[in-house]
Amino acid sequence: MKKHLYMKSKLIYALLLMMAAIQVSCKKQNMPEALTIEKPYTYDNQYYANLRAYKASPHQVFYGWFAGYGNKEGVIADYKQSASWGEHFAGLPDSIDFCSLWAGIPSLRKDDSVSSYNPIAYAEMRKAMEIRGIKMVVPEITRIQKPQFKGRYPLNDDGIRMYAEYMIKQVKDNDLDGLDLDYEPEGDWLQNENFTKFVQILGKEFGPMSSNPKKYLIIDYYNQTPLKEVEPYINLLVNQAYGAGSASSLQGIYNRVTWCPTNKFIVTETFGDYWQGGGVNFTEADGNTLSANGKRMTSLEGMARWNPTQGQKAGWGAFYFERDYNNGPYPFVRASIQIANPAIR
Repeated sequence: MKKHLYMKSKLIYALLLMMAAIQVSCKKQNMPEALTIEKPYTYDNQYYANLRAYKASPHQVFYGWFAGYGNKEGVIADYKQSASWGEHFAGLPDSIDFCSLWAGIPSLRKDDSVSSYNPIAYAEMRKAMEIRGIKMVVPEITRIQKPQFKGRYPLNDDGIRMYAEYMIKQVKDNDLDGLDLDYEPEGDWLQNENFTKFVQILGKEFGPMSSNPKKYLIIDYYNQTPLKEVEPYINLLVNQAYGAGSASSLQGIYNRVTWCPTNKFIVTETFGDYWQGGGVNFTEADGNTLSANGKRMTSLEGMARWNPTQGQKAGWGAFYFERDYNNGPYPFVRASIQIANPAIR
């Protein structure tokens, strides 16, 4: 059965590529130059139906943090002043799976204290979700002692519950696909056992143990790992494997969290720093350093090709992946998706 589903997903992906070809023929960031201007293609209803079917089929997913629709302060930009489709939801590659809203939640409501008013960004985001099947999730650096939270949440179980309710409200009020909990406590009180309590509360609303299993509960982390007790409650565990230049480095990262099944595990690069070359130079487990085209392999491709020795990973991706638009648009992102999910020719 699994083999049948996998072949079906590859056939769908192949059909998407052929349809596209037919349609075309008729943390410290170094900011790139102004993004390339190139309006995205549009396709017919059957193309988008096939695209959504592919998204629902078994495959490795591309997971990215998107902030191009906001300015450098993280405020939603005025799309009327934005010439590049690399700064629009409408310009996202069709084949990406998850988009973490790093520049805030676009909203139709001017008085919304959680979201940022931008009706154009909102309309494009909804269309990307409904027509192209891209999952939009709310990211949050989970620190209960943030300056903006001063005095809001007591450092006890009540505070954990209140903070969890605040996060649940963001997803429900904006009808989004779930939460991306950025676990980088750096001494914050909400870590280890306290963070596990937080995840367990959220896990009643979102994720595989919830009454709402179609809503995702995701943890991303850099160095400090969450406790293994969070695993039953989450859909995905995403590592910020920034600058990891070898399969052995990625394997070492996974070996620290073997309590997480490989089919929940994702590795990601940062295009905040490495967008121009598609990542850092990468070496595979067998010593190979070259792509199929004979060029030096870089880490986004390497992450797409890599799997833990224990089994197939859930996916790969990049922070600020939209900066790849300036290269083509999105040549490294698109090539990595084709590598991880090759179409049958």
